[in-house]
Amino acid sequence: MPVNTLILVDVQNVYYTTRQIFSCHFDYNRFWQSATQGKQITRAFAYAIDRGDRKQAEFQNILRAIGFTVKLKPFIQRSDGSAKGDWDVGIAVDALEMCDEADEVILVSGDGDFDLLVDALCRKGKYVHVFSVEKLTARSLIQAADQYTAIGPDLLLN
Repeated sequence: MPVNTLILVDVQNVYYTTRQIFSCHFDYNRFWQSATQGKQITRAFAYAIDRGDRKQAEFQNILRAIGFTVKLKPFIQRSDGSAKGDWDVGIAVDALEMCDEADEVILVSGDGDFDLLVDALCRKGKYVHVFSVEKLTARSLIQAADQYTAIGPDLLLN
């Protein structure tokens, strides 16, 4: 019987960490093929920032075609020049609200703030599998997960 699985992808985190360490992009198709093998996907979300850019809209359409529901938050440029645009709270809320539909939660992010979320999901009896770029991932997040997969060449665009 397939495992009911919820997938949550922190698009900004994956974009910046794969670019910084590997100088290339995450392969969402390969990830989907690998991560969903033998599983029943209850829901799959990709959390991204909307800058109103055509190329970005095309990428979001690719994510939708793969099977993700894309959630967008506007990019906010502050008057002091700093920027804001992260989905940490939204990802955590969705994970906790939707985890009852799933036996497993796959989180694609290396953000150490998610160690608390992973602990909470595990206390609820969920199996949590984290994918991220290991060199830029908090040890606490790796240790909190039931399973950890480091993003490497097999999950990158050539």
